[in-house]
Amino acid sequence: MESYLFIGIAALAGLAFALARGRARRLARSARLHSRPHQHGLYAALVVLLTGWGLLFVAAVASGALITRQLDREIMSAAPAMEAIGRELVQEDARAIAAGALASRDDALRRQVAQSFERYRFWQAWGTAALALGGAALALLGVLARIRPELRARNRSERILRRLLAAMALIAVLTTLGIVLSLIFETFGFFSNIGWRIDKFLFGTNWTPLSGVMEGRLDPDRVGALPLFAGTFMITLIALLVAVPVGLFAAIYLSDFAGPRTRALVKPVLELLAGIPTVVYGFFAAITVAPLLRGTGESLGLSVSSESALVAGVVMGIMIIPFISSLSDDVINAVPQALRDGSYGLGATKAETIRQVVLPAALPGIVSAVLLGMSRAIGETMIVVMAAGQGPNLTANPLEAVTTVTVQIVSLITGDTEASTAAGPAFALGFTLFVVTLLMNMIAGRIVNRFREAYD
Repeated sequence: MESYLFIGIAALAGLAFALARGRARRLARSARLHSRPHQHGLYAALVVLLTGWGLLFVAAVASGALITRQLDREIMSAAPAMEAIGRELVQEDARAIAAGALASRDDALRRQVAQSFERYRFWQAWGTAALALGGAALALLGVLARIRPELRARNRSERILRRLLAAMALIAVLTTLGIVLSLIFETFGFFSNIGWRIDKFLFGTNWTPLSGVMEGRLDPDRVGALPLFAGTFMITLIALLVAVPVGLFAAIYLSDFAGPRTRALVKPVLELLAGIPTVVYGFFAAITVAPLLRGTGESLGLSVSSESALVAGVVMGIMIIPFISSLSDDVINAVPQALRDGSYGLGATKAETIRQVVLPAALPGIVSAVLLGMSRAIGETMIVVMAAGQGPNLTANPLEAVTTVTVQIVSLITGDTEASTAAGPAFALGFTLFVVTLLMNMIAGRIVNRFREAYD
C-alpha cells in the first residue's frame, strides 16, 4: 500500500508542476513574472512532494508504533503473566499468520492477535492514504493559490533544494556517527565484561568467546583475537600481491599501449569481474582453485590444506582486480599529455616516461585505488568461509586454514545465544578493525598528500 501511495504522491506532484506552470504562463500574458513558469511549476511540485511524502512517513511510523503497542496490550490482557520477550514472539507469530507465512507456533492466542492485526492494518492503510493524499492535495491547492507575478518561485525552490541537500548530508553524517557511537558503546560494554583486559583481547591466541556465554559472562582468556587479525591481514596481503601488479599493469597497458578497439573490448570484459557475486568466487575457490593448488603442492612435496589462506587470497585478488585496474586507468589517463610530451622531448622512451613521470604523477589516485581494493578484501566474508575455513588458527603458513574478523562477526551475531553477551565480542572486533583500517588510511593519506604537493 505504501508503495502505491508513494507513486500516487509523485504523480500528484507532476500534476502540480503542470498546473502551476500553466497558471504562471497565463499570468505572464498580462504581467511581468519574477520567475519563469517552469520555476513556478518546480516550486509547486516540491511543496506537494515533500508534504505528501513527509505525511506518509510520519503516518507509517506512528501507526506502526500504535499497532505494536495495542497488540501488546491485548496480549497482556489475555496472558498477564507473560514476559516481554514472550509477547514479542507472540506478535511475530501473529504477524506471520496474518501474512499467510509459517509461524513458530499456532494457537488460539496467536490467531486472535492475528485477527486484531489484520483489522488494525486495514485502518492503518486507509488512514495513511487519507492523511498523505489529503495533505498533498491541500498543499497543491494552497501553492496554486499563492502563485502571483511577484512570487519569488525560483528563490523558494532553490531554498528548498538547498535544505534538502543539507538534510541529506546531515543524514549521512549522523548515520556515520551513529555507527561509530554504537561500536564504541558496545565495545566499552564488552571490555567492562572482561575486566578491561584489553591485552588479552589484542594479544591472546585463544578465541572461544562463547564458552561461558550461557552463564552471562566472558572469560578474558578465551577472547584472544590475534589469530583473527593475523588471518585477515594474511589473506588481504595475498590478495593485494595478486591484484595490485595485475590491475596496475592492465591499467598501464590500456591507457598507453592498447589501441582504441582493444581498449573498447578489454576494459568492459575486465570490469565484468566486479559484477560477479562473491558466492560464485567462493564456489570457484572451493571447487577449482583449492584442488588445483593442493595437487600442485603435493607434486612438490608440500602439505596444502583443503581450506587455506592462499586459496582465499588468490581468488579474492582476482575479485578486486577490476577495482584497481579501472580506477588506475582513469587516473593515468588524467595525467596531462604535456608531462608525457616533455619527457619525450628530453629523449625518454615510453617505458621511461611511464615509470618516471606518469606513475609518480598518478600515484595519489593509484594509492586510493589500492585502498579501495584493500577495504573490499578486508570486508569480504563469503570467499573466506568457503575457501579459508572458520577455525581461528594463528599461523604464518599460507597453506593452512585460517579465519578472518568478518567471518567471526557473522558467526557470533547469527547464533542462538543471548545477544547482550554474544554480540559484545562481535562489536569489539568490528571497532578494532575500524580503528586499524582508519590508521592505515591516514598513513596512506599522508603519502598521497606528499606526492600531490610534489606534482601539483
